[in-house]
Formats: sequence, structure tokens, C-alpha cells
Amino acid sequence: MEVDRQRVEIALRQAVHTPDVYLSEIASHLISAGGKRLRPVLSLVASQVMDDNDVSDNAVQGGISCELVHLGSLYHDDVMDESTTRRGVETVNAKWGNLQAILAGDFLLARASEIAASLGNEIAGLLARTIGRLCEGQIEELRHTYNVARPVESYLNSIEGKTASLYSTAARIGGLVVGYEPRIVDALTEYGLAYGHVFQIVDDILDITATDEELGKPAGHDMVEGVYTLPVLATLAAGGPAAAELTALLGKPLNQAECEKVLEIVRANGGVANAIGRARAYVARAEAACDAFPDTAASRAMRSATSVLLSSVE
Repeated sequence: MEVDRQRVEIALRQAVHTPDVYLSEIASHLISAGGKRLRPVLSLVASQVMDDNDVSDNAVQGGISCELVHLGSLYHDDVMDESTTRRGVETVNAKWGNLQAILAGDFLLARASEIAASLGNEIAGLLARTIGRLCEGQIEELRHTYNVARPVESYLNSIEGKTASLYSTAARIGGLVVGYEPRIVDALTEYGLAYGHVFQIVDDILDITATDEELGKPAGHDMVEGVYTLPVLATLAAGGPAAAELTALLGKPLNQAECEKVLEIVRANGGVANAIGRARAYVARAEAACDAFPDTAASRAMRSATSVLLSSVE
């Protein structure tokens, strides 16, 4: 897998290289900052799930098309959030400005679409629909900013669009490029969707439970931005004095003291446990999807991945 990861890194850098040195630098900024490359890795593993075959160039290209969509969305997210750091480096908007960040994000989405088109009409259409789902998920989140009455269903719909849909697409592409039968492709799609839900719920739990040092950013950032995630919503839904105190604090921007108080309330009143319980249900869905695959190294890795991910917050 390490050799294949290197293939992904090389392909990513090649994908954003242009004759314009300035644009190439901006477009490759977060690639150079590193990352786990979970989406392309999922495409690679999905392409091996039936027989542990060698990873094809098409699987690598399909994976990087998903990674480029992810990176483009990060460029846009950082503009919306006015973020100044990501992955330990300055954000593109902080270093070059909002206009450059927006256009470079658009460029990454365009390159992703071009690569997907080279893999055939089905994958091109799939990636286009996924970009639409990302936008729908982000809009769903924005329309509930600072809303203490945000329904849990809104949160789940948002993370399915913003996060899970791209993991689902990455896994589906891995199956499509090697020609797996529809039953297997659909199982990979379901797996990716469930994995993406676990990933985002765990990330939202860590925003509550981890330290600033562990996160590389201030804890409770989502709440400060008015984004109320599952641990917060579960605490509010439980009612009682904790929910009442939380309701009085939320619904507006938070200062540092208020943020620390909100974190204290959510950490102490069952919201995190509720979120972990929800994530366990998606772990079960991911494991059930793996029942469609034979016993290969790739399928074993996929089966264990969601529980390992959840164990980081249990």
C-alpha cells in the first residue's frame, strides 16, 4: 500500500501542475501540506476487495479525482470560515486572499471533473452529482447556523452530503474502474457512506473532547461558528438543567469563557455518549456491507476500519 500511496501523491501533484507557476503553487498548497488521503486510499482498497489484485492506474486516477474535490471544498470552506491555518500551514485565503482561494478551489474541482470524465461517462456523472451533494450538505448546515432547535435529522443530512457522499463515491469508483458486478459496487457504495458518517461523527466528537493541542486548532470551533453538531444537539434534546444552561449560552457567537463553559456542559452530560451510540450503528452498517466481499486482505482492512476509527473516541 505504501507504494500505491506514493503513486497517489505523484498523481495529485501532476494533476494540479499548470504552465502558470503562480496557479500551480496555490493549487498545490494543501497537497504539499500533507494529509491522510483517506478518500483515494478507499478507492484503492475498494478496487482490490475481491481478489487483492494490483492497483490499476484508473483506480489511482479515480481516487485522486475524489481527493481533488475534497481539497477544493476545503479551499472554499476556509474562505467561508475565515480560517487562517489548516494542516499546520497558512490557508490559501490567508496567504493569497479570498479571490485566489475561491478560484483555486474552482480549479481543483474542474481538474477533478476532467479526470473523472477520462474514466467514462458513468464516473463523470457520479462525481458531478457528488459535488452537488457536497453543496447541498453545506447549505443545510448554513441554514441552521446558531439554531439551538436544529433537528438531529438536519445534522445527519448535512454530514451525509458534506462528508459521507464523497467517501461513498470514492469506494464506488474503486469498484467501477475494475468492473465489479453491480451487487459488489453497491455494497462498496454502502460501505463508503457508512464510513463517512462514522468519520464525521468522530471528528465532531473530537471537536468537543480533544484539547487545542491535539486538534491543532481551538476546541469547540464548530460551536463558536454556530455549527451545532451531534454531541451538542443530543445534550440539548436530553432536557433538564444542563440543556437549559446550554440553550442560554448558545444561539450567538461565543467568547472564550462561554466556549469553555459550553464544552464543560457537553462533556459532562451524555451528549458524547449519545453520539458514540449513533456512530456504532454506522459501524454496524459498514461491517454488514463487507459481508458481500470474500475474505481478502482488502476486505479485512475495510471491515476493521470503522471500529478502529470509532475507538479513538470511546
